[in-house]
Parts: sequence; structure tokens; C-alpha cells
Amino acid sequence: MLEKFLPRIEFDSYEDFKKNYTVNAPEDFNFAYDIVDGWAKEKPDLRCLLWCDDDGNEKSFTFKQMSELTSRAANYFKALGLKKGDAALLILRRRWEYWVIAPALMKLGVIFIPATLQLTKKDIVYRANSAGVGMIIAVDDEYVISQVELAKPEMPGVTRFALVDNVKRPGWIDFDEEFMKYEPVFERPTDDQRTKGSDVMQLYFTSGTTGMPKMVTHNYFHPLGHIITAKYWQQVQEGKLHMSVSDSGWAKFGWGKIYGQWICGATVFCYDMKKFVPTKLLQKMQDYKLTTFCAPPTMYRFMLQEDVKAYDLSSIENFATAGEPLNPEVYNRWLELTGGKIHTGFGQTEGPVLFADFPWFEPIPGAMGKPSPLYDIRLINPDGKECESGEEGEITIMNIVEHPPIGLFVGYYKNPEQTAEAFKGGNYNLKDVAWADNDGYYRFVGRHDDVIKCSGYRIGPFEVESALIEHPAVVECAITAAPDPIRGQVVKATIVLAKGYKPSDELVKELQNHVKHATAPYKYPRIVEFVDELPKTLGGKIKRAEIRKEDSEKAGK
Repeated sequence: MLEKFLPRIEFDSYEDFKKNYTVNAPEDFNFAYDIVDGWAKEKPDLRCLLWCDDDGNEKSFTFKQMSELTSRAANYFKALGLKKGDAALLILRRRWEYWVIAPALMKLGVIFIPATLQLTKKDIVYRANSAGVGMIIAVDDEYVISQVELAKPEMPGVTRFALVDNVKRPGWIDFDEEFMKYEPVFERPTDDQRTKGSDVMQLYFTSGTTGMPKMVTHNYFHPLGHIITAKYWQQVQEGKLHMSVSDSGWAKFGWGKIYGQWICGATVFCYDMKKFVPTKLLQKMQDYKLTTFCAPPTMYRFMLQEDVKAYDLSSIENFATAGEPLNPEVYNRWLELTGGKIHTGFGQTEGPVLFADFPWFEPIPGAMGKPSPLYDIRLINPDGKECESGEEGEITIMNIVEHPPIGLFVGYYKNPEQTAEAFKGGNYNLKDVAWADNDGYYRFVGRHDDVIKCSGYRIGPFEVESALIEHPAVVECAITAAPDPIRGQVVKATIVLAKGYKPSDELVKELQNHVKHATAPYKYPRIVEFVDELPKTLGGKIKRAEIRKEDSEKAGK
């Protein structure tokens, strides 16, 4: 399958990869037809999905079965009146039906919008009305259903509501029962319902650390950008089990549970857990003998609070992580306990992996890896010039208007002003600060707004957070700037303690001294606050802006 899209698959070195990797993108590329149906014709018995849940249920699907199911669903949605350019909101957790529904909507050209179970009535109304949603398909969850029911009067454009898992409820369609009544063949349209690669395929609402969420727009070429994510970073293998831990409402699901993985012919393993329990996840990793695995840093941290050595993870050939920077201590402890190196990937909802630990070089704990060959990525300093080695700058993808790259978002839906601002000067500035060493490894400093300016020094939160994570008392922490009448700003640490540790003045002093020895002494946190949990976005990212706002309000600023 890869041969259809990559002139070259194997490379001799990272330099060869960076210089010569290219993607052939057919003008009418559509993931559902070209990949799902394509594999069904090429290798019909190749397993594409192995799904299980907390209740002992398990389902397995081949590409032939998946092709037929997506065609049945496409015929059903067409019978409901859905057509190219319409929009559907999907609140499906990790249900197996997601892998049926999303490609079915692609076959029709219907824009689909993944969403998390945590959305409130207000969130649902905002998403439905902003994107022009006509149908909501949800999992059988009392909270989700209650919020949608409350939202109904305020979203008149939504006229169809469906539930998965053979659920019958007044006012809702039983999707699983209904779609199976339709034919398992859906011919690719050749009329005005035919999709092009440049058509809008999918919207993600950003997690909204500040302001209202934006509608990130991806076209039908987007899945091709994730070949690098799956093949060269996660290193998935045809017919082998790959697991990425993510709810279907987030971009990481696209990163790790469908696009690049299925293009490569890997079998996606999905554990539909209703709640993250580290020991249960470790048990699944062992019992199903996964080949490749990816999870956010937070999950690695919490798994390390358990007896990791009690589980046999020897089948896993590649561990990966993304979502937030990986602290060196987590990398080192995981390597010590499992023998596996964690390969870091870095990117955004707006695109596939941008930096990663690729196979041709060794990961360095705390580094982001090296740039993807898909993009011309540079660090730009405040003067608008490209940074030299060791100099901090903002990560910028160059020349995206003149040469639109495969996989990157194409703007913010129905918002030309936001799009123009994002693509100012023909480039895309991520507003993330990093620096590169002499060997070409990039290191994350922090979001532009998170960098702390104290007594003339610039302090990146990630370095201080990594130092604190090295201490056994710390599970999670957030480093932020707190107002100070003399220095302007000082470093503050908000900390979640590990099992067996309690807040005390002695522990504060111990942690401060630990940072002084691990980094330059001026970077130590002058303020330490212990909390039960850190404020996070719906996507699980730490809301440092919220901590800063609360501290400013307390200081009367």
C-alpha cells in the first residue's frame, strides 16, 4: 500500500530521509476509498482492528469486513439525507463504531467533528452552531445524553440524533441496528458528490487553553501526512498490533489509531477503558502482546507509580509519547524498568508529527527529536531572523501558503480573519519556543506565553518541571510565573505529590534545593504550592494560564 504514495520507503540515514522523503497525493485521495476499500481488495483478510473493553467484550475486524460496514453506514447516512458538505458531531469515546462511522462519512463527503465525552451543554451548542452540524452520533453515556438533551432547544440545525451500542431511547436512532439493514457496497461518486483532496474532511475544536476553541480544518490529504507519524516515529508494522491511548475526541486519535496506522496495514488495538487505571492498562499491554505503543507522558508517569516490572512488556518493540514534553526522569526510569526507550513526538492538533525521534538516531532524554521532512521548520527569533544553534526561537513552518504541505491544517473553519492571522507572512508560527543543539536535536522551552522573565533572566518551564519530576515526591507539576513586587515575576511550582508524601515546609525546602542542584540556581521555585490535581483542558493539557490568572488576582493585578 505504501508504494502507491511513497516513491521511496527505505532511507539510509536521517539526512537521506530529510532530503528525499516525498508523498504522492492523488488529486481525489479519500482515505475511506483508497485505504479502507483499497486494503479490502488487496489483502481482504488483513486484520485492521482489535477492540476490547472493561466488561470483557472483544471484537475483531478485517479490512474486508470494515469496508463492508463503512459502505452499509454510508448508504444509511445517505438515506437519512446527509450529503457532501454537511457536518456531523461524533461523541463516541473509544467505541469500535467510530472506525465504521468516520470512513462512512468520508465516503459521502460529510465533514465529521470528533468530540470528547466531557463536553457540557454550552460546549455542544457552541460546536453544533459554529460548524453547522446536522447530526449528532453519541455513545450510550448518561452524562453525554443529558447534555445533548439540554442543548437540543438551542441548536435547531441538528435534526438527527443517534446512539451506538444497540441502544433504544426515545428521540434517538439505534445506529447499530439501523445501518446493518443497508447494502455492503457503496460506489465512489463521480458527480458533484465526489470528493477532492482539497475538500474539507474533518474539524477539530482546539482544547481552548485561552479563549473560545478554534475550528481546525483538515482536508482529505491530511491522513497522508500521518504516514510519517505511524511508519517512521511509532514504527508500526503491517499485521502487528499498535496501541495509542486516546479518546476519539482528540487529534491524537487521528495520530495513533486510524490514519497512518491503516495506511501502513497495522492492526489498531483499542482498549475502550472508561477510566484510566494504570494496572489495567499494563495488563492489556502484556496480555495482548502489543508490538508498538504510544501514550501521553502523564500515563507513563502514573504507570511508573505501579510495579511495572511485574508485567511482561517484552513484545513491545517501540514505545512512543506525545501530547506534552517528556521529562528525562520518566524516560530514564522507563528504560531502567522495561529496557525500552521512549521515542518522543511533538506536534499540534493542526498537523501530524512535526519533530520526533526517528529510527536513524538515538533518543536524547528531554529532547523533542528532529524535524519531520514534510515541512520546512525553522526557529525564528524576536528580530524575525533564523536562530543559531543554542538560541531560543519560536517554531515556525515556512512557506505554507506558497507551497501548502501535506497533512497540515488549511485554516480555521469559517474564520478567514483567524486563518489570515495564523498564516501571516505566508508562514505558520506555532508560538512554541525551542532551541536546537549542534547535533540538530531540538529542545522544548515552553509556550511563548509560559516563558518566565525574572530579574532579567528568561526561564523555560519545561526545564524546571523536568528537574522537579526527578524527585520521587513529585508525580506532576506546573511551573508558572507568579507576580513579585521586586523581581516582577518569580518561579512558582504547583505540585501533585506521589503516594506516601505529604505537604510540609521541610519538603518545600528539599524540593527547592533539589532544583538548585539540577539546574542553574536562579531557576528554583520561590513559591511552592501542593494540590490534589492540576487544572487541565478537556484534552488533558495543563492550563498554566489559569494558574497565572489566579495568582495575578490574588496579588490584585
